[in-house]
Amino acid sequence: MTELTKLKYEIKDINLAEAGKNQIEWANKDMPVLESIRKRFAKEQPFKGIRIAACSHVTKETANLARTLKEGGADAVLIASNPLSTQDDVAASLVKDYGIPVFAIKGEDTATYLKHVNIALDHRPHVIIDDGSDVVATITKERPEQVKEVIGSTEETTTGIVRLKAMEKDGMLGFPAYAVNDSQTKHFFDNRYGTGQSTLDGVIRATNMLIAGKNAVIVGYGWCGKGCAMRARGLGANVIVTEVDPIKAIEAVLDGFRVMPMNEAAPIGDLFITVTGNRHVINTEHFKIMKDHAIVCNSGHFDLEIDMAGLNKMTKEKKKIRTFLDRHTLESGKSVLVLGEGRLVNLAAAEGHPASVMDMSFANQALAVESLVLNKGKLENKVYVLPEEVDQQIATLKLESMGVKIDVLTPEMNEYLNSWTIGT
Repeated sequence: MTELTKLKYEIKDINLAEAGKNQIEWANKDMPVLESIRKRFAKEQPFKGIRIAACSHVTKETANLARTLKEGGADAVLIASNPLSTQDDVAASLVKDYGIPVFAIKGEDTATYLKHVNIALDHRPHVIIDDGSDVVATITKERPEQVKEVIGSTEETTTGIVRLKAMEKDGMLGFPAYAVNDSQTKHFFDNRYGTGQSTLDGVIRATNMLIAGKNAVIVGYGWCGKGCAMRARGLGANVIVTEVDPIKAIEAVLDGFRVMPMNEAAPIGDLFITVTGNRHVINTEHFKIMKDHAIVCNSGHFDLEIDMAGLNKMTKEKKKIRTFLDRHTLESGKSVLVLGEGRLVNLAAAEGHPASVMDMSFANQALAVESLVLNKGKLENKVYVLPEEVDQQIATLKLESMGVKIDVLTPEMNEYLNSWTIGT
């Protein structure tokens, strides 16, 4: 137990710590890859003297990443990346049992979130772990004098990577950044299987609806969209996909889904799930033509995918029907049901991704931070993807933890793959 009187933090209730520790230890049982990295870090201390500011979903899985950084010698502080994703008991345990400063309260308002972003930057971080790139954007826009102190950043989300690449294009990226979400052992599994399962879990917890037989409209067919479409079909839904990318649209068609524009899907959908990383992909014109009691939710990072401001203006009466379900009655008399206030439904109404898939995602994060520290001053101010050998290392460790063995190339096979002189 840490000395609480010397630790600054802002959480809901320190007395929730015991329940939080149970959750953290439960998740750790399903995170063997990260645990193996943590044991190495504890011996090697790669982050000794390094200050880290982490902005992430404060969940039991993230707690094990935070533990890994601290045991590697880091002076780390953690803030929430989303106001509805914080698990208050986990936040309490991180403070009380692991001595990690946490500034996160489930349901915190925007002003509190922005205050916490600035508290994280007051930590004068050498490394930023971001989830949506708000911390990186804030230090760039509001604290340019601190940029030179930053060794680099890591980014967990597609949305955040889009922002980082825009910053790089505009010459505003002041340090190297690892696009962790672009690692194969992240987006292939976290985005597809993690988001797919946890999103439908959030929908069911919020509504207790039967998915079978419903028209489920998946807005966006990236890796998250693929996962949501796969899981919705597995539960018996008639899946419709909307897309702007013709290649992804063809893929959705060949995967067996109906593809159409949103203005055609809106009148027939029963359940809408947005996973695009863009804004207002469901807008006021769509709300007008939806079925009465159509259910709308978002599993993209920010709460801009659904035009909630526009919907609120159209709303004659708003009523909370269940904990994470609000009914918006429109002037026409029809109602639109919104889950989790339009924020990440898998974290607002459920628990987010299972620990076993976050094991690989956070292994990527831990190794990305290590790479930034080891390569301090050697990388340009660009967005990078972790080397393929890191992906291979993580995948190998994961397979070993699952008791799965695979074949190994013979010398003859290696020679064939690396030679241009050997033909058929």
